Amino acid sequence: MAGLVVVTHPEATHVVDGLVGGWYDADLTERGARQATRIADALATSPGLGSVDAVVSSDLRRCRRTADTVGARLGLEVRLDPDLREQSYGAAEGHPPGTFAWTPPGAGDDPLTHHDGVEGSETRLEVATRVYAAVERVLTAGDETTVVITHGGAATYVVAAWIGMPLTSVGAVRFSLTPGSISRLTEPRPGERRVESLDGVAHLA
Repeated sequence: MAGLVVVTHPEATHVVDGLVGGWYDADLTERGARQATRIADALATSPGLGSVDAVVSSDLRRCRRTADTVGARLGLEVRLDPDLREQSYGAAEGHPPGTFAWTPPGAGDDPLTHHDGVEGSETRLEVATRVYAAVERVLTAGDETTVVITHGGAATYVVAAWIGMPLTSVGAVRFSLTPGSISRLTEPRPGERRVESLDGVAHLA
C-alpha cells in the first residue's frame, strides 16, 4: 500500500530542560538517540510496511538526527524540508514557559487565525499552511512510501493534509502524538486515504 509513515521525533533536550521548543534547535537526549535507533529498527523490520522509498524531515536538529538514523538504517538519503518544522513560538523559544506573556484564544475567537501576542510566533493557520505545502511536495515527488519525520504539533497537520481536511477546518484540531511515535497513512486504492494506525509506540518499550 502506498502512503506516508509519520514519525514524531523522540525525547529532546528542551523538554527535559523545561524550555519552550518550537523552532528552538534542541538536540535529542541520550535516551532520545536510543529511541531513534528503535524507530529505525521498527521501520526496517515492520511486517506489511514494504519498501520505504524516501525519508523527508524537518531541518531542526532533533528531527534531523532522527532522520539520519532512519536513513542510515534504510539505506536512503534524507531530504530536509523546513516547512515540516514545529509551530514557531517566537521570542519565547528556548526560555522557560511563562517567561513571556501570551494570550490564548478567547470565547468567539477563531483559533486558526488567533495570534498569542508573542513576538515572532506563528498562528495555527501559518503553520498548517506550510505543513500542507510540505505534504503536497512529498505526494508529488512520486515515491511509493515516504517516511516523514516531524514534530508532535506539526504532525497533526500532516495527518489533516493526508485525509484532505480543508485548511479552514484545522483550527481546533489536535492529534495527541507521543514523542517517538510511528503513524501509518495509506492509500490502498486511488482516492481512498486511510489513517491505518496512529501514535504507535510499541517499538519504544
